[in-house]
Amino acid sequence: MRGAAGRAAATNACMGFGLGLRPPHYRAILDLEGGVDWVEIVSENFMAEGGPALQHLDRVRERYPVVMHGVSLSIGGVDPLDESYLDALQRLARRCEPSWISDHLCWSSLGGTHLHDLLPLPWTREALDHVSARVQQVQERLKRPLVLENVSAYLGFHASEMGEAEFLDALAQRTGCELLLDLNNLHVSASNLGFDPRAYLESLPTQAVRQIHLAGHEQGESGLIDTHDRPVADPVWALYVDALARFGPVATMIERDDAIPPLPELVAELDLARRLAARHVAAPVRAAA
Repeated sequence: MRGAAGRAAATNACMGFGLGLRPPHYRAILDLEGGVDWVEIVSENFMAEGGPALQHLDRVRERYPVVMHGVSLSIGGVDPLDESYLDALQRLARRCEPSWISDHLCWSSLGGTHLHDLLPLPWTREALDHVSARVQQVQERLKRPLVLENVSAYLGFHASEMGEAEFLDALAQRTGCELLLDLNNLHVSASNLGFDPRAYLESLPTQAVRQIHLAGHEQGESGLIDTHDRPVADPVWALYVDALARFGPVATMIERDDAIPPLPELVAELDLARRLAARHVAAPVRAAA
């Protein structure tokens, strides 16, 4: 069992290779012998005061380092930050001692109504000022850097004054936040909007990338759709190789949110990421202790 010592060791820049903790695998991941170094939880799924989900989380965290990944912060929104949500986030962080806390660079609520979607921002100087102030507010509250993920985009904004990568670079420099690089989202956005994803990678600050997500998508009538419901596609694996060359050994996770297969299938896919990292980075990627 890893316990507290394992969780402390997991604060290293690279924790190895993880999976998203999903209800079908609550029990199976406790019986797993190797192949997964850490787990990522969706924060909102564990914000209740009690119940079976938290009981499962307590057992999982005894064996695996945990990171928290939220979907409701709406860091780019214009509504005031939700104080009750931040209170619940803090309580959950005290309970599971995450190695880091992430959410999405997006807006997802307006006028107090949650839209249940991750909506992109215009890349403007005004938006940069606005998001920077909110990131600093959250980081002061959580007493740690916030890790922010790029979301998939289907349409661009005429008002944008810079690219997304330039925006992320400036945001990280201003606030000290870190980045969760979702390579599937990057591929979807690049395909839909017609930009070069490799130039995007080259524009990101190397020291700010804390985590990588790998996931699947599908072809829609007018472009790619971010579904996270199928295996990682070949173009995303190719981007992962480029990201390894750019950023070195970064904590990497397979993210599956729907059509979730048996745990061994995801572990086999994660093993491919592990093999690619061993082949394409100068220093070996080590698992968390």
